Amino acid sequence: MARHNDIGVQGENKANDYLLEKGYKILERNWRSGKAEIDIIAKEKDILIFIEVKTRTNTIFGEPEDFVDSKKIKFLTSAAGDYMREINYEWEVRFDIISIIIKSSKTTRIKHIEDAFFIGFGEGA
Repeated sequence: MARHNDIGVQGENKANDYLLEKGYKILERNWRSGKAEIDIIAKEKDILIFIEVKTRTNTIFGEPEDFVDSKKIKFLTSAAGDYMREINYEWEVRFDIISIIIKSSKTTRIKHIEDAFFIGFGEGA
């Protein structure tokens, strides 16, 4: 596996552990719909949360969350709509980003951005 893939898997595992520590219930990991993948689908209280995890080893080119562009948001929201239809879910949802910098095996920074973006379903999402 390529090094960047290893870093991504490490980041997703750290994000998963972080969410569990905060009391989230993990429903799915790496859920796919067509070309889109949702890294983590979780619930906190009565809110269904779709989480994009971005992991880097440095910020030379910007913060990890800066790489969630409009194309990625479109894929995520489309996949989220598919997931909601699949489970017949019609309540509150949220889109979060977990930004992770892994500098070494002992140094990791996790930033959880709640409500990172909003796209109303039925508004062309």
